[in-house]
Amino acid sequence: MRDKNILIMAGGTGGHVYPALAVADNLKEKGFNLFWLGTSKGMESKVVPEHGYPLLKINVAGVRGNGFLRLLFAPLMLMIALFQALMIMVKVRPVAVLGMGGFASGPGGVAAWLMRIPLLIHEQNAIAGLTNRLLVPFAVSVMAAFPGAFKKSTKLSITGNPVRKDIVNLLSPEKRYADRDSNVLKILVLGGSLGAKRINEVVPETLHALADDCHFEVKHQSGERHLADTTAAYNKYNIDVEIMPFINNMAEVYAWADIVICRAGALTVAELAASGVGSILIPFPYAVDDHQTENAKYLSVEGAAILIQEAQLSVEKLKTLIIKLCNTSDQLLQMAVNARALSKPTATDDVARLCMEVIHV
Repeated sequence: MRDKNILIMAGGTGGHVYPALAVADNLKEKGFNLFWLGTSKGMESKVVPEHGYPLLKINVAGVRGNGFLRLLFAPLMLMIALFQALMIMVKVRPVAVLGMGGFASGPGGVAAWLMRIPLLIHEQNAIAGLTNRLLVPFAVSVMAAFPGAFKKSTKLSITGNPVRKDIVNLLSPEKRYADRDSNVLKILVLGGSLGAKRINEVVPETLHALADDCHFEVKHQSGERHLADTTAAYNKYNIDVEIMPFINNMAEVYAWADIVICRAGALTVAELAASGVGSILIPFPYAVDDHQTENAKYLSVEGAAILIQEAQLSVEKLKTLIIKLCNTSDQLLQMAVNARALSKPTATDDVARLCMEVIHV
């Protein structure tokens, strides 16, 4: 039935795709038919079909920071993408369109507005991306994970970031930490879906340097691109570690960890809060508008994380921090409790509810 069709627009990285999948699953449980607008080059091209949702593709790519030629041909590319998006709207006839970031959201959002289909947008980062900022006037509902991402408006709702159920449902930090061995620090290192080269380089050397000062266990997600180099770095120092290019069961590793060393993408920050685990956050220094630093501050200013800029990251600095955490299990628990206090466990339900409200269900 077409009156149950909803189109989701999200793509590029896991930070857009996985929150959108959480919302898609929620709406599917409520009886809606979900369709997905994306591209052939982003993560969505693989992940979305694997989750059983039809992926409808348009040809569009990023403009900012991609050279003069890309900028020169941008108007033509966007016009073609808009036409493709309009054809998809005609085919699917959605009752609502939800944009959750990625290059396809721009043309798709304008196409929805032109066809008078209710458009909702959700911003995952603490600083709104260009596409979402441009789509605000066309949207009937604007959602944000962080306060301050958009100017105050009657159509703005602060929902938090949708996170998978298994992470939201983890036991509280107080219960998880109750029976832990305080003599062994469990360190989870996350490079993100694409990996983080600098983190992958510094962490193995740091762990080698503190081997006599701290007993630890390590799980390290390197990203496929950096798997070989990261493995070689650990082998060089003869460190026993579990290295993975990608982690499918994030709830399991969050529940295991005492501390997480990672970037500060929007999804990661949301998952750290939802799971209730402390972290050392090293924002990606080349993120557009430095939004990862602002994401990280959401946790660090409340004592849920320690923020280190990549320019200041060194073996000695990281070693000092880890030794301190090794010797103060109370701080680890307090960071975890502070993180959980910042979570938005109803974010997925809230985004789905707002979708239903605009179509008067």
